[in-house]
Amino acid sequence: MADPIEGGQFRGEDWYGEDLGDRQYVGCEFVDIDLTEATSTGATFTDCVLSHVKLNASRHTASAFVGCTFTRCNLFEARLVGCKLMGSTFRDCDLRPLTVDGGDWSFVTLAGADLRGAAFQRVRMREIDLSGANWEGGTLTDADLSGGVLKGVRFTRCDLRGSDLTALDPRDAALDGAVITPQQAVVVAQALGFELR
Repeated sequence: MADPIEGGQFRGEDWYGEDLGDRQYVGCEFVDIDLTEATSTGATFTDCVLSHVKLNASRHTASAFVGCTFTRCNLFEARLVGCKLMGSTFRDCDLRPLTVDGGDWSFVTLAGADLRGAAFQRVRMREIDLSGANWEGGTLTDADLSGGVLKGVRFTRCDLRGSDLTALDPRDAALDGAVITPQQAVVVAQALGFELR
């Protein structure tokens, strides 16, 4: 594994298509970096700040962005497989259409995020903040949303099959056309105060 780079500052660099491999960054700052079509396998970014970073069409496998802050970053058509993003925050980022398969997004802040058409499956998302997020027409299947903040979330026409919806208050979410399983319908009915017999 590569030696960690700590406290580095990277500005205005062109890393287009670069293979980040298993690099380690700790407490680093990335500003105006072009990582379009970049790849990583086992790379780690810990407590880093990424601002105006282009990650569009990038591919990341078993990599980690833990406790990071993403501000005005572009993840258009990015794909993350088995990645850990615990405790990270996204602000004013382009996340459409982001694809995520597996991994841990617990304690992530995506408040107000535009996730229309995003596809997440088999992701651990405990205590995630999706307040005011718009996931219209997307996919969020087999995800663990337990303890999440879902106030004002828009799941219109979203495929939610297999996800934990125990934290969802259907009176404070847009759910028109959302797809759920019969088992999930029971959870939603109980949240509305129905007594099932």
